[in-house]
Formats: sequence, C-alpha cells, structure tokens
Amino acid sequence: MKKTLLLIVLLLTISFSWGQRGQIIAYIDMEYILENVPEYIEAQNTLDAKIVKWKSKLDKEARHIEVLKTDLANEKAILTKDLIEEKEEEISLKQLELRRLESLYFGPNGDMFSVRKQLVKPIQDQVYNAIQNIAKRKKYDFVFDKSSDLVMLYSNKKYDISELVLSSIGRNRIIEQKKEQKEAQNKAPQQELTDKQKQIVAKKEAAIAKKNADAAAKKKLIADKKAEAIAKREEKRKLLRERIEAKKKKRQQEENKDNNN
Repeated sequence: MKKTLLLIVLLLTISFSWGQRGQIIAYIDMEYILENVPEYIEAQNTLDAKIVKWKSKLDKEARHIEVLKTDLANEKAILTKDLIEEKEEEISLKQLELRRLESLYFGPNGDMFSVRKQLVKPIQDQVYNAIQNIAKRKKYDFVFDKSSDLVMLYSNKKYDISELVLSSIGRNRIIEQKKEQKEAQNKAPQQELTDKQKQIVAKKEAAIAKKNADAAAKKKLIADKKAEAIAKREEKRKLLRERIEAKKKKRQQEENKDNNN
C-alpha cells in the first residue's frame, strides 16, 4: 500500500513539473546488475552455504529432541518419578536451546542478518554509488529499478543504464586494484630479523604454544571428568532399572506361586 502511494505521488510530481522543463528519466535492472557482479555472487554463495549449515544443525537438534521424547514415552512405565522429571527437564532445556539457536541464526539481529550485511551490503553500496554518479553526470531526474515493486508498464531499452552501471563498477574495481598494487610497491622491504630478534620471536611463539597446549589439556580434563560423571550417572540409572526389573520379576513369580497354590 505504501509503495503504491509512493508511486502515485512520484507520478503526480513528474506530471506537475513536466511543463516546467523536460524530465530526464532512466531505469536499471538491479537483479541483472547483481547477477553480473562476481563479488555479489561469491558473497551470496557464502551466505547460502552458512544458511544450509545453520539449518542442518537446527534439524539435527530437533531430531535429537524427538528421540528423547520417544525414549521417555517408551520407558516411562519402568522409571521412577525422579528419573521421569530429570528426563523431562533435559528435554525442556534442549527445546530452550533450540529456540535460542533459531533466534541466534535467523532472528532480527541474528547471524544471517549480520553476515548478509557484512558480505552483501558493501556490494549493494557499490551499485548505488555507481548509479548516483551516473545520474549526476548525465543529469537524470529519476532512476527507477525495473526489478522492484514499482511496476513499469513500459520501458524503452534505450533508457536502460544497467550496462553503464556495470561498466562503472568494473572501472572502479580496476582503479582500486591499481591503487593497491601501487601501495604494495611503495612499501619498503622489511629488514631481516637479527639473531636476537629471532630468539625473542621464538620465545613468544613457544610461550603461546605452551599456553594453547595447557588450555587444550585443561579442556580435555574437564571433558573427561564430565564424561566420567555422565557414565557413572548412566550406570546408576542402569542399576536402578535392573533393580526395578528384578523386583517386578520377583513380584510376578510370587503372584504365580500364590496362584498355583
């Protein structure tokens, strides 16, 4: 609705000012331009790969939750009240974590929004800057986007400046590359390190390596303790289930014996 009103106001503005001077109007096809900018295709492919990875992780977590629910439903009859509550709490925590991940990846300020802004927006800015420069140079009064929701009922190909925008982007890319090459050539070659400097660098690298190794060992120790605790807890649950089964079996045997008597 807002876009329709904007189009009406824009057309009225053009009609009102048409009698005062000839309006110069051009249009571009944004989809066509972006599809022909290699950096945009690469950025979009990177974003798509990340989205696939995030969705795969969410699907895996969701399937794991369903398995936990199924296991609980199947074992509920032989579990104690405490074990049932423990498993239900575990499922609830998993569900909360799943919702947190969904928000983290695809929320309004999630990773998808941030990555798109980081990868795609700079390329879109290149396109808009090129459009503005061309419009100012050729004194266009309006530049429309053919691929937007502002529907163009007719467009003469001679007013399409999409190729001009692509040429401008390519020209700016070449200029930037030459500038980077020149800056690289102007940089003074680094002097070789002295033996003393090499020793200092080696010590720093050794210290960093030791710190990383200590951190990895500590992390492994924590993980081992956690795994050991989980194993003990599972063993305890197993023994408890075996006791329950034994009591159940014994009670059944006693009932059968009473019935035989």
